[in-house]
Amino acid sequence: MTALAALVVGIAIVALAHCSIVAGTAPPPPKGPVTYVFGDSMSEVGNNNYFQLSLAKANYPWYGIDYPKGVATGRFTNGRTIGDYMDAKFGIPSPPPFLSLSMADDDDFLTGVNFASGGAGILNETGVYFVEYFSFDQQISCFESVKKAMIAKIGKEAAEETVNAAMFQIGLGSNDYINNFLQPFMADGTTYTHDQFIRLLVATLDRQLKRLYGLGARKVAFNGLPPLGCIPAQRVKSATGECLEHVNSYAVQFNAAAKKLLDGMNARLPGAQMGLADCYSVVMELIQHPQKHGFTTSDTSCCGVDTKVGGLCLPDSTPCRDRKAYVFWDAYHTSDAANRVIADRLWDDMTSASAGAPAPRASAPGPAAAPGPSPPPA
Repeated sequence: MTALAALVVGIAIVALAHCSIVAGTAPPPPKGPVTYVFGDSMSEVGNNNYFQLSLAKANYPWYGIDYPKGVATGRFTNGRTIGDYMDAKFGIPSPPPFLSLSMADDDDFLTGVNFASGGAGILNETGVYFVEYFSFDQQISCFESVKKAMIAKIGKEAAEETVNAAMFQIGLGSNDYINNFLQPFMADGTTYTHDQFIRLLVATLDRQLKRLYGLGARKVAFNGLPPLGCIPAQRVKSATGECLEHVNSYAVQFNAAAKKLLDGMNARLPGAQMGLADCYSVVMELIQHPQKHGFTTSDTSCCGVDTKVGGLCLPDSTPCRDRKAYVFWDAYHTSDAANRVIADRLWDDMTSASAGAPAPRASAPGPAAAPGPSPPPA
């Protein structure tokens, strides 16, 4: 059984795990799996709105035009993110942004938190020109503060069981290329060869995942990189408007290295179930065969901002008439319609992989678990 399949099987008994949590005045157990989200602008739901100086924000029109009530929430798309659609499949609401919570006054953080921040990368130097944002290391520190608040609220044993049983969804790495290695004014692209850069990324990710494991994370779904060379902002660098194959090859190489890292952690760390979600194949399918999935256009953005500085759908932009016909919303981010299809495909891949796995037994000991480009892909 693959690691991702094991994550899906764990969902079947996550409720049983939470039913065993009884600690004084602890609130009722959540109805679905607790989810913690770490990532960049593809996963963000509004943390950067709280940073006064952040240059990676999407809290203005036309963002959110297809979100409920047409409100811009800080999501870098016209509607819902892939994570929003995946959460709906798990039967849970999307976790709130970390900076919106008051852990002293409410219990919302007990059912999941989104730490994702536009501009973030695996490396701390990635995204520095966005000024204010949460790097992955900072996001982990935010989670650490959440866990301390959980212990104060429901007790150490209950907090540990909750975290062990939770899904950790991580989507990072795009900015390390688009806003770092591929930028001529960033040092990493001139300091390292690509092989050296991947080793740096993997060594850093290894440390970060071990830190999360030490904080109780056991079930981790890491989103592989999509075909970055095919996003509109990269296509415009080609004389023919085609995908940049060398950039796509970077993504493929990183994904292989990340999978090897995750497999090694599963073998070495007791209880670890860490898997790589194949976003590359799913997104490439949409790009190469858009009509098959109800789209007409996959080589340019709905907002027509492929060559604009920042590549975002600013208020002075003019969105396309049929937003459901475009795979990309702006120069870096997929549209609401594409996010729905991507989530459907990822869900199908996960559930089909677990179809042949033995059903979990209700008597199984211990907690069960489950999983899930602002100026450039922020």
